[in-house]
Amino acid sequence: MTIATAKRVMIFGKPGAGKSTFALKLHKELLLPLYHLDRHFFTHRWTKRNYDDFMRIQHELINQEAWIIDGNCTRSLEKRYRAADLCIYFNYPRWRCLLGIFKRLVYKDKEIQDRAQDCYEKITWELISYLWTFEIRVHDAIANLRILYPHVQFIEVRNQQDLDKLIKP
Repeated sequence: MTIATAKRVMIFGKPGAGKSTFALKLHKELLLPLYHLDRHFFTHRWTKRNYDDFMRIQHELINQEAWIIDGNCTRSLEKRYRAADLCIYFNYPRWRCLLGIFKRLVYKDKEIQDRAQDCYEKITWELISYLWTFEIRVHDAIANLRILYPHVQFIEVRNQQDLDKLIKP
């Protein structure tokens, strides 16, 4: 399978790595429906949605015939992974992601509609901590998912060169 033939694409990884930007680009190229999990996880002004409601929404998205789902929600990682054809894991170095977070604070691409109403960009210690510990928290889960669901093509993007190879025409 190639990216061009994938019908269900899961994109996740460290905050600030460029997942949403890449997801939008892939959406335009493949014309698959694009869903950003943060748009469904948070409601007005960064209020967290009831988790059961969020899981119901995710279930509805995952059960569609085709999609690109951008987002982390590590507690439901397996649900998305087992339904995907392709999983793209953005695992850039922490310093690069931190720069990405600051860049997004200053410049937000208006085309990327990955937030609920009035969820403006902000930097918190919780976000930085989440970034700093992300790889450690998901490492074993990824290894297990790759064993349990060998039908899912897994691509790890660690730097700009990896990304360039991925989107090369």
